[in-house]
Amino acid sequence: MTQNLVEARGLTKTFGDFTAVKAIDFDIRKGEAFGFLGPNGAGKTSTMKMITTVSPITEGKLTVFGLDPASEGRQIRSRIGVVPQEDNLDLEMTVGDNLYIYGRYHEMSRAEIAPRIVELLEFAQLSDRRDSRVEPLSGGMKRRLTIARALINDPDLIILDEPTTGLDPQARHLLWDRLYRLKRDGATLIITTHYMDEAEQLCDRLVIMDNGNIVAEGSPSSLIRDHATREVVELRFKDDGQDNAALNLDGLAARSEVLADRILLYTDDAEATAQGLSERNIHPEQMLTRRSTLEDVFLRLTGRSLVD
Repeated sequence: MTQNLVEARGLTKTFGDFTAVKAIDFDIRKGEAFGFLGPNGAGKTSTMKMITTVSPITEGKLTVFGLDPASEGRQIRSRIGVVPQEDNLDLEMTVGDNLYIYGRYHEMSRAEIAPRIVELLEFAQLSDRRDSRVEPLSGGMKRRLTIARALINDPDLIILDEPTTGLDPQARHLLWDRLYRLKRDGATLIITTHYMDEAEQLCDRLVIMDNGNIVAEGSPSSLIRDHATREVVELRFKDDGQDNAALNLDGLAARSEVLADRILLYTDDAEATAQGLSERNIHPEQMLTRRSTLEDVFLRLTGRSLVD
């Protein structure tokens, strides 16, 4: 029996003359956290909607749990939990009632729901808020409740769309801990996010999408290894010093990138690059050395232009 919960071959989605997803292939294995990264309009949301059976595929093949979304959508939906990008909780109801009602949507009995609510409130660190109305809760609490609600039916696959957008750093890290616990306990997660550090922390594998295509796939570490150098040297200059420095960078690094406010030098030996700068009498006002990150890979593959 296959260990892939989701399999896509030549998966395509069109809207009239516009092709949002262009014949992509991917597999999502049981028990892994799989990420979809990409700028706005890359095709991530369209792909998620096809996986959750909300939107029919146009061409290609897609199976979820070995089932066909076109004819077996109900069975698929009964086995997945979805955390939408925007919280859609019932604000006038209590925390506990939000979970109870969702359990009833899944046709769970009262006897099944009661212990599940206790378990999920403890997981989300909301046990003391069970009888509180949702509206006055903090953003982090609402987000944890939305995730707990998606788990009420003990799903085999959990889909999280931008799970920590809008949260402060403390709430984000607490949520990361909750998601890591789910993965550790054997859950299969699909995550879309704009936070590259979040993808590095949570995803075992991921794909980077751009313009409807998959442009790279692998683990965060393998993507950094294959598409970036070991280190990045960031240079900032006073006045017109950047323009003068930009003319004298050849051979200092594997790749350089001149931005509006700084110069980035991609190198496998930051110390040697710094020595080369000194030898060429290039003296930036500030120089920062850091390791390459998934964000460097993302920006190299998808560009720095804003996409509305």
